[in-house]
Amino acid sequence: MEAVLAPLRQIAETGGPVVMILMAVAVLTLAVVLYKMWQFRAVGVGRHRALSQAITAWDSDDREGARAALAQSTSYLAPVVEMAMSSPAEATARLQAEAEHLFAQLERGFRLLDSVAQLAPLLGLFGTVLGMIEAFQALQDAGAQVDPSLLAGGIWVALLTTAVGLVVTMPTALALSWLEARMEAERVLADKAILTVLAPHGRAPVGRDDPALVPAHG
Repeated sequence: MEAVLAPLRQIAETGGPVVMILMAVAVLTLAVVLYKMWQFRAVGVGRHRALSQAITAWDSDDREGARAALAQSTSYLAPVVEMAMSSPAEATARLQAEAEHLFAQLERGFRLLDSVAQLAPLLGLFGTVLGMIEAFQALQDAGAQVDPSLLAGGIWVALLTTAVGLVVTMPTALALSWLEARMEAERVLADKAILTVLAPHGRAPVGRDDPALVPAHG
């Protein structure tokens, strides 16, 4: 463990306060990503086999088989589908709102990850600018006795903050993209489930304003 912490401690001491802030942000980001992965696994994101079987059975007019399959489902979307099976065709918006409420709970923390992905490189660049200012101030104070190594040392220390900012940003952006892709797939499945249950066999829900229900005059 000391072999891992020693280089990180050296980087923090060399880079200064900005690098320390970025390292703290990296720890927070890692904690959020691990929590979201645990949460997705706990509620069964991506695991909807029994739910899909229930939807297929319902679409085939096998109501008993659909309800039996749904009872075996551990999907967090099962309550929404069960509500759809007992709702009129006009309840599409209500059911989609219920599904969005569940999605909102799963998407908590996404805004933080997005903010980190956008601000970490800017924070690293800010640290680089401060480091460059210090390097040129040291160069000015040296006067005629300019030591090129003094400038070079100041520049690489300044660029260290940009490198740390990018190291924080890239994995965060990848993790956020993966999480958002999972949620997009969940939304597609939820919409398909709701519309299939409300309009099996591809029949569109019939409302009061449907032209087929309006008597002809003349």
